[in-house]
Amino acid sequence: MSEFGPESTTDDVLAGIDLTGKRALVTGVSAGLGVETARALAAHGAEVVGAARDLDKAHRATQHIRESEAGRRFSVVQLDLASLASVRACADALLKDGRPFDYVIANAGIMATPFWHTADGFEAQFGTNHLGHFLLVNKVAPLMRAGGRMISLSSVGHQFADIDLDDVNFERREYNPVVAYGGAKTANALFAVEFDRRHRSRGIRAASVHPGGIMTELARNTSQESIQWMLDFNKAQAGDSPPRKFKTVPQGAATTIWAAVVAPADEIGGKYCEDCHVAHVALSGPGGVRPYALDPERAKKLWALSEQLVGEQFPE
Repeated sequence: MSEFGPESTTDDVLAGIDLTGKRALVTGVSAGLGVETARALAAHGAEVVGAARDLDKAHRATQHIRESEAGRRFSVVQLDLASLASVRACADALLKDGRPFDYVIANAGIMATPFWHTADGFEAQFGTNHLGHFLLVNKVAPLMRAGGRMISLSSVGHQFADIDLDDVNFERREYNPVVAYGGAKTANALFAVEFDRRHRSRGIRAASVHPGGIMTELARNTSQESIQWMLDFNKAQAGDSPPRKFKTVPQGAATTIWAAVVAPADEIGGKYCEDCHVAHVALSGPGGVRPYALDPERAKKLWALSEQLVGEQFPE
């Protein structure tokens, strides 16, 4: 049982831990959870490569890291997850550099946006949140050391919807931004399930995490109608349970850090984590993970579809 909980912060989780000699890749270091995840790892001695679409914004958001003692261990690379060409360019540069990673944290994402397509023609939330990370993580997987972890940021939003493997781009369904978000977050969880299965023989484990409810920039493109839809859904799921409190950003990033660094590998491998522990499987209710987000057969089907869509296959 984890000694940490919903109010634990990143520094609580890493108290007394020296990460000198460790190296991490963290996507989405231009705001919120990505910045805090990078800061915490670097502050405890790890070398951190942050990735972001907007480098100017990332440099502003991480100024406090770069100006601290940890700044010499922190760098930023360009990555637009909505462009497979950008993903490949980023991965190729990291592979050419050749230095290994102990932690790969797929943190970046968008939420409940209006309908648009990525540069490659995919529905934006599926294309950005899942396919971009699917390609990036698999391309850099050869750099991951034995004992490493891949952490995929899912969300309680996976409860909004399963991923429709027959219509990921909403070509036959009416587009609903919240349903699209839910499907993408389910995909993030399923990606960790299959990545863990494929890499555990190398001593590399993967998990998905729900950071909690946090006021970040994630909702900047979300309509009031979609926000209300999510609030009503969550209220219905909660029933008579007390409302869950919003977390601070350091509390929100704590589960990522716990799963990546602290938790026993066999405990979190292939699992979905929240509040610094492995979540229970639940068909309903405010917490826990839905069974479809951990289904190994659906994870394999999503993997095969994702390989087809990005035009690249990755070995077992």
